[in-house]
Amino acid sequence: MTQVPDKPTVDGLEAKWSQRWEDDGVYRFDRTAPRERVFSIDTPPPTVSGSLHMGHVFSYTHTDHIARYRRMAGDEVFYPMGWDDNGLPTERRVQNYFGVRCDPALGYDPDFVPPPDGGDPEAVGSRGEIAISRRNFIELCHVLTAEDELAFEALWRQLGLSVDWSMTYATIDERCQRVAQRAFLENLARGEAYQIEAPSLWDVTFGTAVAQAELEDRERPGAYHRIAFGRVDSQGAQNGPNLSSTVEIETTRPELLAACVALVAHPGDERYQPLFGTTVTTPLFGVEVPVVAHKLAEPDKGTGIAMICTFGDTADVTWWRELNLPVRAIVDRRGRIAADPPPGIEGDGPREAYRYLAGRTVGGARNATVELLRESGDLIGEPRPITHAVKFFEKGDRPLEIVSSRQWYIRNGGRDQDLRDALIARGSEMTWHPLYMQGRYTNWIEGLTGDWLISRQRYFGVPIPLWYPLDDAGEPVWDQPITPDDGTLPVDPSADVPTGYDDTQRGRPNGFVGDHDVMDTWATSSLTPQIACGWSEDPDLWERTYPMDMRPQGHDIIRTWLFSTAVRSHLGHDCAPWRHCALSGWILDPDRKKMSKSKGNVVTPVDLLDTYGADAVRYWAANGRPGTDTAFDEGQMKIGRRLAIKLLNAAKFALALDGSTATGDEARRMKAAVLATLSTRNPDGLLLLGTHVRNSIDTALLVELSRLARTATEALEGFDYARALERTEQFFWRFTDDYVELAKGRAYGSQGPEAAADAHLTLTVTLDALLRLFAPFLPFVTEEIWSWWRRGSVHKAPWPSAEHIHSLAEPVQSHTDALHLTAAVLAEVRRAKTEARLSLRVEAEQVTVSAHRSDVEVLETTRADLIDAGRIANLSLVADEAPAHPEVSVVLAADAC
Repeated sequence: MTQVPDKPTVDGLEAKWSQRWEDDGVYRFDRTAPRERVFSIDTPPPTVSGSLHMGHVFSYTHTDHIARYRRMAGDEVFYPMGWDDNGLPTERRVQNYFGVRCDPALGYDPDFVPPPDGGDPEAVGSRGEIAISRRNFIELCHVLTAEDELAFEALWRQLGLSVDWSMTYATIDERCQRVAQRAFLENLARGEAYQIEAPSLWDVTFGTAVAQAELEDRERPGAYHRIAFGRVDSQGAQNGPNLSSTVEIETTRPELLAACVALVAHPGDERYQPLFGTTVTTPLFGVEVPVVAHKLAEPDKGTGIAMICTFGDTADVTWWRELNLPVRAIVDRRGRIAADPPPGIEGDGPREAYRYLAGRTVGGARNATVELLRESGDLIGEPRPITHAVKFFEKGDRPLEIVSSRQWYIRNGGRDQDLRDALIARGSEMTWHPLYMQGRYTNWIEGLTGDWLISRQRYFGVPIPLWYPLDDAGEPVWDQPITPDDGTLPVDPSADVPTGYDDTQRGRPNGFVGDHDVMDTWATSSLTPQIACGWSEDPDLWERTYPMDMRPQGHDIIRTWLFSTAVRSHLGHDCAPWRHCALSGWILDPDRKKMSKSKGNVVTPVDLLDTYGADAVRYWAANGRPGTDTAFDEGQMKIGRRLAIKLLNAAKFALALDGSTATGDEARRMKAAVLATLSTRNPDGLLLLGTHVRNSIDTALLVELSRLARTATEALEGFDYARALERTEQFFWRFTDDYVELAKGRAYGSQGPEAAADAHLTLTVTLDALLRLFAPFLPFVTEEIWSWWRRGSVHKAPWPSAEHIHSLAEPVQSHTDALHLTAAVLAEVRRAKTEARLSLRVEAEQVTVSAHRSDVEVLETTRADLIDAGRIANLSLVADEAPAHPEVSVVLAADAC
C-alpha cells in the first residue's frame, strides 16, 4: 500500500536509514557467493590521525557509487573498511594531543595515567612535554586511535558509505601485524628482503630513514658559493697561487667540504678532460681527492664541475656507488656535524677548522664554513642567492639529509631490470580509470633509483620480527637473523624472547638483541588486499575475493600505495592484486591548491553534511570526473539538495495518483504486474505481459528512459559515475519540466480512464527507474521514496534494464520525438503568456503551429495533451514543407489582455 507523507523532507534521513540498513544487514557480504558473483573492493584505510576532510569525502564517495551500482547489477559486493592507524601521523597526533614524548630509554610504568589536560593545546603548551616509555607511548596511541576510529565510522555512516561494518580492520591490530610480519618473513625467505648498511634518506625531525616514494620537493631560498680547489701536479707538489693552479666549483652546500671525496665533470666536457685522473685538494681541510668523469654531471650547471660529498644528495650516492669512492660522512642523525672528523683530515689547521664546525646544525655549519672560506681566500666573490627545489620527507619540517645506516629493503625493481619490467607488465593486467593513469605507474617504476626501504626508527608500527645473535664481544651478527615461529606471530622483538634464549641474555655477549625498528606504514598498507581477503588466515574468504576487483585511490599515491601493493602481490602471489584501478583527483581550494591537513587549507565535512544533507554532499562529489582535480564548490551542494527535494515532490505527485479512481481496477492491476516484473532480473518478463503504453508522449518518454538506462549502465561499467549522474539528472529535469506538465491533466482523468491509466503507468515505471538510477548517488532520498510504495531496499533492487523499459513503449518510430516536439510548442505558448504578464492558467484563444508535415503528424497524436497543458481553446496544426522547426503563433483572449 502506498503511504506518502504529507510533508516529505530530506532532513533526518541519514540517521533513519543508516540505522535501518545496519539492522537489516542490507550491505552485509554473503560469504556463500561464488567467486564469479563477487565484486571485491580494496578500500583505502584512511589515516586515523585527527579528522577527515572534504578530500576524503570526495574520493570515498566515488568508491561507494561503484559499490552500490555493482550490488544492484547483481554482484555480491565485498566492501570492508580499514583504519590506517600506525606510523608517523599517529605518533605526531599523540605527541601534540597529550603533550608527551617517547623516550625508549625509560622503563614501562604500569601505573601511568594519561595527562588530564590532553586535548587542551594551551595547557599542554604551558607545561611542556612529558617523557614516557615506548610501551606507555604505544598504549596512548591505541587509546587515541580507538576514539578516532569511532568518529570516522560515524561520519562514514552519515555520508552513506555502503560498507559492511562487520568486516573492519586496523593496520596495527593483532591480525594485521601477524599478516604483515608473515609477509615480511616470506620476503626474507625468498631473498626479496635484505638488510644493508648504506646511505639512506634521513628525516632529522622524526629521526628516521624514509623511502624514495615519500619525498617531495619544496622551493627554498639558497645560494651558490664559488669555491677554489687547489691542483696537485704529478709529483704531488701543489702548484702556485696563479689562476691555472685552481679548479673552481659552485655548490649550495659548502658545509660539506669536509665530506668531499672527488670532483666530477661530464666525460665529454673538453674544459675538464685534462684534469681526469689528476687530484685536487679541498680548501680548509687539505684532503687530496680525485677528479673523475661521469655522464650525470651537467656541463651547463654552475662551472660544469661539481664536488661529490658523502652525502649531499641522491646524485652523490649514485656517483659514490658507481665510481667506488670512499665514505667521509660528517652529518649525524640529529642533523648536526659529527664531533669526530672523517679520515684524511690531518694537521692542526684542518683539524681546528673542523672543530669550529663540529656540533653545529647543518645551517649553522654552512654559515661558519662561508666565514672560514672568506678568511682563507678560497671563496670566490660573494654567495649568489637562488631559489631551488629541496627534498623533504612529505611529513617533515626540515630538509632531508643522507646518512649511512643499517636498514631493511624489499626488492622493487630499482636495481633489477627484469623485476622492473615484470612490475611494469603487471600494470597492463589492470584496467585503469582513467586510462592515462597507467603512464604514471610506469613512469614511476622507470625512475626508481633503489629498492624499497621499509624499516623506520620509530615506535608505533609493526615491529621487524627478527632478533640477532651477539658474538663474544656483544656485537650483533647481522647476517644471521633469528626468525620467530609462525605460530608465535605477531612478535615484538624489543619485549619478546626468541626460541632457545631467555630474557637474561638480552643485550649480553653470546646472547641476543631484538630489532628495534618498525616497518614503514606502507609495508603494512601494501598488504590491504591480503589483510581484507584473509590471506593465510581465512582460506575460504581468500578464494572468494582475491585478486580483488577494484582498487580506488588518489592519483598522488600511485607511487606509494598502488605500486607497493603491486610489488607485494607480484612477489607473493604472482599476479596483479586487482582487475581495476579507479583513480580520484584532488580537491582544490579557491587558490587551486590541493586540500590537505599539512597545508592547513582543509574544509571538514560535518557542518556541510548537517547543513545540506549527505545526498547533497555526495552529489557534489559525483560531479568530479574520475582522476580529475576538482575545486571545492558549496554551490554544487545547494544544487544537490534542490535535486533531492525535487525528487521527493515528483514522487509525491506520481504516487498520490494511486488513490485516484480515474485509473480503474484494471489499470491498477496492470501497474502491479509491471512493477512485479521490474523487480525481477528477467529481461523478457514484460514482453510476456503483452502490455505497452499507447500515448505517443508516453512512448517517447519510455524510449528515452530506456536509452538513459543503457547509457548509465555503460558509464558505470566503465567506472564513469559522473557521466551516469549527469545523464540521469538531465533526464529527470526533462521529465519533471516537460512530461509531467504535459501528462498532468490526462493523469487526473481529463481524457478518460484508459488515457489516465497510460499516464499512471508511465509515471510509475519512470519513477521506479529513476529511483534505481539515482540510488548510487542519492542513497537516502531514494530509499525514503522507495519505502513509500515498495518492499525491501532500493539498494538491493535490480539495476534498471533498458530492455524491460523499452518493451513497454508502443513501437512506433515516428513517435519517439513526440515529447521533445510537444514540449517545445508548449514552451512557446507559455512564453507568450509570460511576456503578456499573465498567469499560465489563462486560456489561449488560438494557437497556430506551422510545421513540417512529419512534425504535424506527431503533434496530431499529442493534441489532447498539448491543449490540456497549454489551456488552449483552439489549436490549428498547419503542414508546411519549409520550416525546420515549428513556428508557433499565440493569440490570447482579448479580455485576458
